[in-house]
Amino acid sequence: MQLECVFFGPFRDVVGEKTVRYETDAETVGDLLVELEAAYPGLEGELVDDDGDGLAGDTVVTKDETNVVHLEGLETVLETDTVLRLVPSVYGG
Repeated sequence: MQLECVFFGPFRDVVGEKTVRYETDAETVGDLLVELEAAYPGLEGELVDDDGDGLAGDTVVTKDETNVVHLEGLETVLETDTVLRLVPSVYGG
């Protein structure tokens, strides 16, 4: 299936562009995030926590504008043409 992944901040710097049409066989958000970490080595450890149980740090991932923590978390099912937004932890003031 094909998805649209929108990267923000340092994630965009690693990927090299803001929006990527991404072809995947991943069935869940978690599977996709692991796949993205492998496809873009600079993202390794930035999307999924070390245990693989949740998002890394304060990373926010939305599926079609809804935060995945308000859905099924990493087990949220993906559909063709889903739009995922990946926002890194932001600190500072």
